[in-house]
Amino acid sequence: MSPDPSFLYTTNQVLEALATLSYGVNHRKGFIVLTGDVGTGKTTILNIFMQWLRAQNAATAFVYNPRLRPEELLDFILADFHVRCPSTIKSRRLLRLTDWLLEKHREGQPVVLVVDEAQQLSADVLEELRLLTNLETPTEKLLQIVLSGQPELDALLAQPSLRQLRQRITLRCRTGAFSAEQTKEYIEQRLHIAGAERRDIFSAEAIACIHEISGGIARVINVLCEQALIHAFCENKTTIAPETIEVIAREYHYAAQNLASV
Repeated sequence: MSPDPSFLYTTNQVLEALATLSYGVNHRKGFIVLTGDVGTGKTTILNIFMQWLRAQNAATAFVYNPRLRPEELLDFILADFHVRCPSTIKSRRLLRLTDWLLEKHREGQPVVLVVDEAQQLSADVLEELRLLTNLETPTEKLLQIVLSGQPELDALLAQPSLRQLRQRITLRCRTGAFSAEQTKEYIEQRLHIAGAERRDIFSAEAIACIHEISGGIARVINVLCEQALIHAFCENKTTIAPETIEVIAREYHYAAQNLASV
């Protein structure tokens, strides 16, 4: 269930998202937004992106708890960037951050702030982030900010009070659910990476059932498959049938409305 980059299944949408993120950083675009429904792989993409940033020698900060006040956000950013400032006065802390960003710019080192679960950010914190992007040279932004969140993030950014921030978003990318064929390939790839010698552990009917119940959402597919493997092991079965998937779906209250049609 953890967003392990080694299990990444690269659809065209995933490749487009990674290309958009890397392009935005390389060209100092300022704000980039990544959105997608729950369980569609946003955090896995961010982990891949963070690995790429480290390979580019970029300075990074990752905000995983968006429920912060503006002053707490600044403290978190300074701490994650390892920027020391003995003063507790906000203006001096901002000056210290600006000096550090200019130093990194002179060294040619990108600086990237990633905010996960950004749909939970308050309007005040979003405004604080917008003001941070005012730190710039005549030609480019000193700080690149990636906002990642569920579709509610789009609705949040659409508020009239955030129009200044919205105008600064230069790039957007999305994650989505798998098609039926992608669900099959996703399951087979994960089995292969995990060391399975057989690709037919899940019957074709079971995979169709998994797709129907999960709606192609990767996280739900993972839960259904993992529990199905445990059930099959306990019952000494070598192939997983759709009936096993239906039992697990009911246990976990997944897509009960779909079960009648499976």
